[in-house]
Amino acid sequence: INGFSKAYSMTGWRLGWLIAPDHLDSCVDALNQNMNVSAPTVSQRAAVAALGEEAASELAQHVKRYEDNRAVVVSGLQRMGVQTHEYAPPQGAFYLYADLGRLGVADSLGMCDALLQDAGVAVTPGVDFEEEGSGVGERRVRLSFPGTTEHVAEAMRRLVEWWESEAGLRWRGGAEARGGANGAANG
Repeated sequence: INGFSKAYSMTGWRLGWLIAPDHLDSCVDALNQNMNVSAPTVSQRAAVAALGEEAASELAQHVKRYEDNRAVVVSGLQRMGVQTHEYAPPQGAFYLYADLGRLGVADSLGMCDALLQDAGVAVTPGVDFEEEGSGVGERRVRLSFPGTTEHVAEAMRRLVEWWESEAGLRWRGGAEARGGANGAANG
């Protein structure tokens, strides 16, 4: 099972494939008929083109850009004090999931909102990916880096600058550092 979304820069097209043994063909067909509607012709033709030799060099450029962007993000996290064991190294995707709990983050949702408002940088709070109430998502964030290397570098520059600012420091000590048990930010 695989798809074209990430590997072929066709996010949102919802087009993929499944390779299965012949004896499962009728079962797969039955499931497919009840779960999917035909993909649009343009999507199918684009997918065929994405598998061709002409697209291979463009795909290689995407992979290189993602590698460069990942290095920019990792460097920024290191400047923030995040250690290598505190993030899951991306392996083929353009996302990085980091645990900021050791650095004092206990409200990833509030922190991500403040970061967006203060620095114009969007980071996804870990509460979107973890079991509600587990406490795990509250200290984690997901960073995405599919854009140009210049944009990713600018975003990480802003993130690091915000992280080191008074505004960023308020989110690195739990509710007390933000002005009380309700988490309301001071000033």
